[in-house]
Amino acid sequence: MAIHASKSLDRIFHALGDESRRKVLATISHRGQCSAGELVDLFSSSQPTVSKHLKVMENAGLLVREVHGRQHFFSINAAPLKEADAWLQRHLAFWESSLQKLEKYLDNETGA
Repeated sequence: MAIHASKSLDRIFHALGDESRRKVLATISHRGQCSAGELVDLFSSSQPTVSKHLKVMENAGLLVREVHGRQHFFSINAAPLKEADAWLQRHLAFWESSLQKLEKYLDNETGA
């Protein structure tokens, strides 16, 4: 099985690799939409820190930004999550199949 990677997946997994960003995604997912200011208040973080996390997730395509006046609202874009899930599922299927073949081989070798 060839391992296929893309810059898109790299950005997605990089964004998901940080616990704070996963918490922000979960919060936005639960609420449907959050403003940057709400996220600053919810996570008791500085505005620059939250902005940095939002930018990383936005660059990965995980968030959609809507601007209303001076407020920026963020919602989830599920397409990149589906792309990451599809990649994980392909590799999970490969490894499960490989382990089943190994188990069958070992059973045949040991006469079990």
